[in-house]
Amino acid sequence: MDFKDIEDFKSQCGYEIGGSWYPRVTKIVGIKAKPALYRFYAKMPDFKSAEAMKEQSASEGTLVHETIEGILTGTNPVIPLPIKPAVEGFLKFLEENSIEVEPRYVEYRLHHPRERYAGTLDAIATIEGKTGILDIKTSQAIYRDYNLQTSAYMAAMQDAVPEIQTRWILRIDQDQMCAWCGATLRRKGGKAVLRANGNYMDVKNCLGHEWGPVTGRVEIAEFPEWEKDFEAFLGAKKLWEWEHEEWLQKIGY
Repeated sequence: MDFKDIEDFKSQCGYEIGGSWYPRVTKIVGIKAKPALYRFYAKMPDFKSAEAMKEQSASEGTLVHETIEGILTGTNPVIPLPIKPAVEGFLKFLEENSIEVEPRYVEYRLHHPRERYAGTLDAIATIEGKTGILDIKTSQAIYRDYNLQTSAYMAAMQDAVPEIQTRWILRIDQDQMCAWCGATLRRKGGKAVLRANGNYMDVKNCLGHEWGPVTGRVEIAEFPEWEKDFEAFLGAKKLWEWEHEEWLQKIGY
């Protein structure tokens, strides 16, 4: 990535905290190859179309995050219609599960002064008596890459919240299901994606899809073991520092 100047590099790649600059967790993990993203680009007609869809998807994801942040902090935000099914699915999930969220740790800016990185965690929650990092995603699936990000949060919060035991990825999405074959239709970033939900031949032989209402989907996965993931994160950080060595030298990192 090209940067206009030092300030552009610093603002895009990190945060100023307490008079010091720290590289951002999400930028660091971005150095890792992402096969799913490459497959997405390969399926698109051209690079421009892929970038436009990715940007729109990111905007939709940000809208979900901001709305849920408001819910978790008790501001009772107005739920935008395009993401209403997803948010309602999340609200139902909260009702059906014993989840407590500490409002002061919602969208919390953290940093690790010794390992020198910073980030923004979505929330710290207590679920069924266990306290941990809760990271919210609006992706199509729960990817292993997320473990790098959440392990960095775990390491940075050990002193501030000693009772932290685990971490969860909470995936929030919305789609429609065919009443005949069980396939799902997911619309995001301006594109509709059809996925088989079982036997692919059932989808292929479906004479005419009858789509149900757009419904929110919530999936949660727990990843209690984080130390090895953190070692991998630190490896990614070294590679990221190598990649941006020239800029880091300019800012006296």
